[in-house]
Amino acid sequence: MTVPILHTYWRSSCSYRVRIALHHKRVAFEPVFVDLLDGAQASPEFRARNPTGYVPALELDGRTYGESIAILELLEERFPERPLLPSTPHDRARVRALVQIVASGIQPLQNLNVMRRVSAVRDEQVAFAVHYNERGLHAIEDLLGSFEAEGIRGPFAYGGEFGMADVVLVPQVYSAKRFGLDLGRFPRVSRAYESSLALDAVKRAAPEAQPDAPPG
Repeated sequence: MTVPILHTYWRSSCSYRVRIALHHKRVAFEPVFVDLLDGAQASPEFRARNPTGYVPALELDGRTYGESIAILELLEERFPERPLLPSTPHDRARVRALVQIVASGIQPLQNLNVMRRVSAVRDEQVAFAVHYNERGLHAIEDLLGSFEAEGIRGPFAYGGEFGMADVVLVPQVYSAKRFGLDLGRFPRVSRAYESSLALDAVKRAAPEAQPDAPPG
């Protein structure tokens, strides 16, 4: 197998997810940096790799894959060691539900192109993003509480093992903090976030640890 190539941007939530998963599974990869501020994602060259013009894009064995959740599922199937999904269908469905709250109900609504469509005023854009971060994290907090009542307890989002829910939750909480959202109302979410930050894979994937992050 050739070394996978990840087209990434340091502060992209979706790129952050895939970096975490690759490091967790100990899959060495080569990063190619796509400067979103310069519009590199809209270039014909990048659009040929991913027609949506979004990062990340993963090149694996001569084929290119887009959409971070599809990439996470691909990595789970191709590299089953150090799994990110539980062993039973019931538990996998629960984890995938947490993933989709972030991937469908929060993160897309804070993309810059969406916020600019909503308003040209920065304060209104931020208020829009904060609303959907708050709404989604409330749902996750409530679900984590119901899972605890069923006996699913531990430092991470779904029990004692780091998993796919944490992979998507870490970048989302990072983003929510950037928007100034008060996380004090989400103790279970905060616990999972802080527990994940202590892991080497998450540290290596952090935005500020990326070579394309601006200095300082």
